Amino acid sequence: MTDKAKTVYTDEVVADMVESYTAAESDEARASVVNEFADSLGVKVQSVRAKLVNVGVYKAKTRVAKDGSDVETKAKIVEDIAKALNVSAEVVESLEKATKPTLKMVREALVAE
Repeated sequence: MTDKAKTVYTDEVVADMVESYTAAESDEARASVVNEFADSLGVKVQSVRAKLVNVGVYKAKTRVAKDGSDVETKAKIVEDIAKALNVSAEVVESLEKATKPTLKMVREALVAE
């Protein structure tokens, strides 16, 4: 740890940072807290983020697909298809080689029945 980091991140500052960060309920609010602390402490955003990771409270941004929906893995879609077919996921696991739009189309067709 550099000398500047030792003097900037006092126990009081870290406690205040953790309290503010954990109180934030959205990705945008948490990013705002990180930016505010970086500005007030005169350090980079990366430094504040690293400190929050170090103390175990940092939460990565929620991943979203290009269309704004939650990220969904092919494996999860195949599991849904297996449930709709009333078989184990292992039986249809080779479906993961298909494209995601195709898998979604098959799932929607099976659920609609």
